[in-house]
Amino acid sequence: MSAAPLRTGSLRARTVVAVLVLLAVLLGLLSVAVEATLGDRLRTQIEDRLRDRASAAAALVGTVDADDLADRLSMQGLAVTITTSDGGSVEAGPTPEQLRQGPPEPPGLSGPARPGGSTPARGSATADGAPGSADVAGGQVSITSSSVREEGRLVTLVSRLSDGSTIRLTAGTGSVDEVLGELRWVMLGASAVFLLVAAVGLVLVVRRTMRPLDTMTNAARSIAHGDRGRRLRPARRDTEIGRVAVAFDEMLDAVEGAEHQALAAEARMRAFLSDAAHELRTPVAGIRAAADTLVRTPLGPAEREDLAVHVVRQAGRAGRLVDDMLLMARVDRGLELDLAPVDLGAVTRAEASRARLRAPELRVEVVEPSGAVGVSGDDDRLGQVLGNLLENAARATGGSGVVTVAVAVEDGHGVVRVTDDGPGIPEADRERVFDRLVRLDAARDDRSGGAGLGLPIARGIARAHGGDLVCAPGEDTTFVLTLPVVVPAPTLA
Repeated sequence: MSAAPLRTGSLRARTVVAVLVLLAVLLGLLSVAVEATLGDRLRTQIEDRLRDRASAAAALVGTVDADDLADRLSMQGLAVTITTSDGGSVEAGPTPEQLRQGPPEPPGLSGPARPGGSTPARGSATADGAPGSADVAGGQVSITSSSVREEGRLVTLVSRLSDGSTIRLTAGTGSVDEVLGELRWVMLGASAVFLLVAAVGLVLVVRRTMRPLDTMTNAARSIAHGDRGRRLRPARRDTEIGRVAVAFDEMLDAVEGAEHQALAAEARMRAFLSDAAHELRTPVAGIRAAADTLVRTPLGPAEREDLAVHVVRQAGRAGRLVDDMLLMARVDRGLELDLAPVDLGAVTRAEASRARLRAPELRVEVVEPSGAVGVSGDDDRLGQVLGNLLENAARATGGSGVVTVAVAVEDGHGVVRVTDDGPGIPEADRERVFDRLVRLDAARDDRSGGAGLGLPIARGIARAHGGDLVCAPGEDTTFVLTLPVVVPAPTLA
C-alpha cells in the first residue's frame, strides 16, 4: 500500500493566509460586538430621554392645557399622544411612519428637556412599570406606571399618570442606525487597512522565520552533490527548527556511516572473492595437471599412484576450502544453534583426544576446575571452535609442540584458554588473524598452512553464542574463548 503524497504547498503562503483569515475573523467578531454594544447603549439613551420627557410632562399637567403640553413635547421631534382622564385625545408631532423613515432629530433631543425654561426633576419610574413621582414643586400629578416597547425603528413609552391621563411618546431610532452605519464603514475601512499592513508584516516575518528551512534545503542539495561532510550544527537544539536540524544531522551521520560500511563491506567482499579464487586456483590447477598427465602420458604403476594421491589430496583441500566458505557464509547470515546445557570440560577433553589422534607427536594438556563448567550452547559448534583452535596450535608448533587448554569460570562466564609454545603472533597481527583468508607468512606452504578461515569461523560461532574469541597479549600464543550464561552443575547431570 503506497503512502499518501506529501503536501508541498507553500508554507509561507499557508501561514500568511491562515493568520490573515484568523485576524479577519477576530476583527469581524470585534465589529459585531462593538456594534451590538453601542447600538444597545444608544437605544438605552433614547429610552432614558423619553422617560425624562414623560417626567417633565407630568410636572406640567394641571398648569398648562393638553394641547399646549403636546405642542411642547412634539417640539423635541417626538410623536405625542395625550389621552385625558375624560377620554379626550390630543396628538402632536410627526407621525410614526415619518419617524420610521428617519427624519432628522432636533437638537433638543440630545439633552434633557427644559420646557418653560425650567429644569424638571426626573422621576423614578422604570420600564418594568414600577411607580415613580415627579416631585416637582407645586406639581400634584405623578407617574403611576410606564412601559417601553421597541418595534421596527421606533421606541414608544407609555406613561399613566395619577390623574387618569396617559402620555404616549414615540421616538425614531434612525439616528442610531445612521451612527451604527457610519461605525460599520469605519470599522470596515480600518480592518482593511489593518489586514493590508498585517499581510505585509507577515510576509516579511514569515520569510525571515523560514530562512533556516532554506539553509537546510541548500545543505541537502550540497550533500546530494557530493559534499558529504556538510552539517547544519544548529546554535540552539531546544527549538522546533533546532530539533529538526539535529535530526537532519543525525540522519546524515547515519547515512554516511552506512555508506562507509557498505563500501567497506563491498571492499572486503571483493578481497574475499579474490582470495578465495586464488586459494581455489592452486588445488584446481594441481588436479587439472595431474589428470591431464594421467590421461595423456603412459606411466608406470608407481607414478600413476603418486598422481592419483596428489589428485585426492588437492581435491580434499579444495573441498575443505569450499566447506569453510559455505560455513563462513552461514555464520554471516546467522547460525541456527541447538542450544542446550553443555559441559565445557567434556567438550575440551573430547577435542583434545581428537587432536592427539590427528597429531600423535603433539602434547595436549587439559586443565580443569574441580566442578563442571556448564554453559548454554551448541555442543557440535563449540567442539568445532575448540577443534579449530587446537588445529591452529598444532600447525603453529609443527605438530610436535605443547598445547595447554585451561577451562575456568570467571565473572559468571565460561572461559577456555588455548596456549601453544609456537613462535607467537606479533602484536600487529593479533586482530588481523581473524580476517578471512589471512595467513601469516610463517604458515603459507600447502602442508602447514590452512585456508585462513578457521579462526574467523571460530570467532563467528563464539559471537553467535553471545561470547567472543580473542588473541590475548603475551609471548606465547593464547586464544581466549568466552561464553556467557553459566549453567549450574546439577543441570548438566
